Amino acid sequence: MTNDSMYEILMNLPAFRGITYNKVSQIVEKAKFHFLRFSPGSIIVDEGEECTYVKFIIKGAAKISIIDKAKRFSVEQTLTAPSMISPDFLFGRITRYPGRVVAQGAEDCGIVQISKNDYMQLLAGDEILILNMLNMLSMNSQQGLWGALAISNGSLERRIASWIIALTQNDATDIVIHAGQDDFYRIFSTDKEIFDKTIESMTQCSLIDSEPFTLRIKSRRELRDMLS
Repeated sequence: MTNDSMYEILMNLPAFRGITYNKVSQIVEKAKFHFLRFSPGSIIVDEGEECTYVKFIIKGAAKISIIDKAKRFSVEQTLTAPSMISPDFLFGRITRYPGRVVAQGAEDCGIVQISKNDYMQLLAGDEILILNMLNMLSMNSQQGLWGALAISNGSLERRIASWIIALTQNDATDIVIHAGQDDFYRIFSTDKEIFDKTIESMTQCSLIDSEPFTLRIKSRRELRDMLS
């Protein structure tokens, strides 16, 4: 890989967006970036693994699977370039990945990673990098506020939307929820009649597709807009 192509890749990543070519050159001299390839089906990150690296997808796709401790439900989402993997868990009280991340699709998944220590040193020396990270974290924290307001609203449709938004990344696609029918009722504190009517309404609005024990999200953005 030439320096020009490497710099172009880094400048396209959300954490480095807005920095100049010369600045990227300085960053590469200060920090070590590792370029990795994972064949389809290979594990990129395992559930509970410590977040010691900042990881970005630069090619292909990866699927994140989150399963609750009681194994009552699972949430799957797909990330593509230039997504950052689980940025919410880099800092704070919990710094372990919430789910397994697996390379997905017909081609290899390309990852570039930098150690969290190196990344923190870069943040300390550049306002643009700090703003990029703050914007990502702020967007995710605001989603939690939308979720709380949706719950207080009482609408099951909004509660479902807030739950999905809270458990997935902003740029996620191919979101799939698996749970038993009774588990769906318990998760959303409702009964069969109300749940079925709500799912039918959301299906007619092209927000989701439903199958037995499965909800497929057609548009995360529309669910998010419903809450704002």
